[in-house]
Amino acid sequence: MGEAQDELGGHPDRLRWNAKYADDGGRAERSFVPHPLADAALAMALPAGPMLDLACGPSGSALLAAAGGRRVTAVDVSDVALDLLDREARRRGVRDLLTPVHADLGTWRAESAFAVVLCTGFWDRAVFEGVTGAVMPGGALGWEAFTMDARTERPRLPVEWCLEPGEPASLLPGDFTVVRLEEVPGGKRRMLARRA
Repeated sequence: MGEAQDELGGHPDRLRWNAKYADDGGRAERSFVPHPLADAALAMALPAGPMLDLACGPSGSALLAAAGGRRVTAVDVSDVALDLLDREARRRGVRDLLTPVHADLGTWRAESAFAVVLCTGFWDRAVFEGVTGAVMPGGALGWEAFTMDARTERPRLPVEWCLEPGEPASLLPGDFTVVRLEEVPGGKRRMLARRA
């Protein structure tokens, strides 16, 4: 991946996630398990087009989509996570379908349309509202994030990182239909939606 972008060099999220992935004893490298939302979304009849994986980490979901022939843009603030993903994509022979993007989601913007937009483990209302427009007609949007209930077990979890009641479904534009909405262990909510 090369050097961190100047504006991300001392970014606290970059430092925190880089330390996590560097200190995990190689578990991230060995897992690469696709998220259930990726499995469900990629099993749908979708338009031809790429996938966008936000806050991807060392994403098995990106690898699954690439193995199926989809181009994937994988965005993360951690260059260590993107390096792990890049190495595994090369090992699997799908590196030519992967575009890793080292960026802070608070400032990064999608500039094209995607058949699948996936985000599992990150919540920012403005980011969510911004990427709904990047889902092409007939495409899928999968999102999973902590709810306020997660703060019972994780009291230091910032409120702004947690879904409010009804979110993210209540924030969808009118041309989306919720396909699946469920509460999952650990105080998380998972949603799969489709754009008309």
